[in-house]
Amino acid sequence: MSEQFPRFFRLQQIFDAPSVADPAAATREAMAALPAAKFIKGGMTVAVGAGSRGIANYDVIVRTVCEELKKLGAKPFIVPAMGSHGGATAEGQLDVLAHYGITEAAMGVPIKSSMEVVELGRDPELGFIVYQDRNAAGADAIVVVNRIKPHTDFHGLVESGLMKMAAIGLGKQKGAHQFHQASARMHHDKALLAVGREVLKLSKIVFGIGIVENQSHRTARIAAVPSAAMEREEPKLLEEARRLMPRLPFEEIDLLVVDEIGKNFSGTGLDTNVIRREPHGSFLMPGPNAVRAIYLRSLHPDSYGNAVGVGLADFIHDRLLRAMDEKATWVNTITALTPVNARVPMHFPTDREALEVALATSGLPDTRKLKALWIKNTLSCETMLASEAYLEETRGRVEPKALGEPEPLAFDERGDLLGVF
Repeated sequence: MSEQFPRFFRLQQIFDAPSVADPAAATREAMAALPAAKFIKGGMTVAVGAGSRGIANYDVIVRTVCEELKKLGAKPFIVPAMGSHGGATAEGQLDVLAHYGITEAAMGVPIKSSMEVVELGRDPELGFIVYQDRNAAGADAIVVVNRIKPHTDFHGLVESGLMKMAAIGLGKQKGAHQFHQASARMHHDKALLAVGREVLKLSKIVFGIGIVENQSHRTARIAAVPSAAMEREEPKLLEEARRLMPRLPFEEIDLLVVDEIGKNFSGTGLDTNVIRREPHGSFLMPGPNAVRAIYLRSLHPDSYGNAVGVGLADFIHDRLLRAMDEKATWVNTITALTPVNARVPMHFPTDREALEVALATSGLPDTRKLKALWIKNTLSCETMLASEAYLEETRGRVEPKALGEPEPLAFDERGDLLGVF
């Protein structure tokens, strides 16, 4: 069936992508403009919340925050603020941070990892308990450091970012699970605002460092936001992040081939804003111009076996299934109340077999006319391969720009695709 495969050409999107030349300097400038000295006094212990995503320059930014706190005479330490990630264990969360270069030796401060939480209070109207990491709650002040971006499950005034880390990340597995229980009774955005407000009111969070990235996964902006202004200022940073988020260049896509998924790319393994599919409990919901079929080739090692998002696909390679840690994946999806994200789709021992089935189920009499894109991951949409059905749409265009002519797919002797990224 290989003669039915469409040919592919390299395609480049040209992004107007602002970027920060020196992330450490930008962090120092943001903290000075706040100013951090307004909230931090000499001798204070300060818990610095660090999360679990593949954030560009994250180790540099977190280290600089700790250095600036020490200059103010404070005694900072880092706490993993990542809900149930890392297999919902203290050791696993330390490993996740270490993989991003956040270690005690590199940061110059202690890292206190625990899944133990304390109860800060209870919301009088909704009845949910406000949980917080025990070590963070015992500090004199808390600073959260996180990327601000559109969420993969919902849209609202506040999505992924500082308030989410405050409400869910610092709540560890208990807090994350309870948030998702609250979101089952109301919209996600309303639940996040409700829980976030209570956490900011009851805890010692003094400010947050918000990171905005561009379409090329580079730091575009670093901002310091006091807790009292977080609900007002974070939506502005979110809108900036939304304008700069990665995207696919065409509305109609029959097949999307993705080299790698993982928690280091998105909370759902695949950014649902890119693939235009969304998990909703036990169901998979198509968004506007949803990709018709998705084939996943591998799980990135930085995901530590957590294959959440596998259920968003239609076909996967066996290597992804072999790399999947069921326990880590299930803990994440149970916490998020989205079992659909852990369902295993049809899987195949080679790329050739998987693509043949994808073509056979496309409904196209001439599968060489298939509109297909091949990307590295949903954070890397600047350069991709596009099937020849898109060639006429791109001829003579400045953006997206065709680089070269269509060529046949190249397979090795096993039947797996040769790498192109």
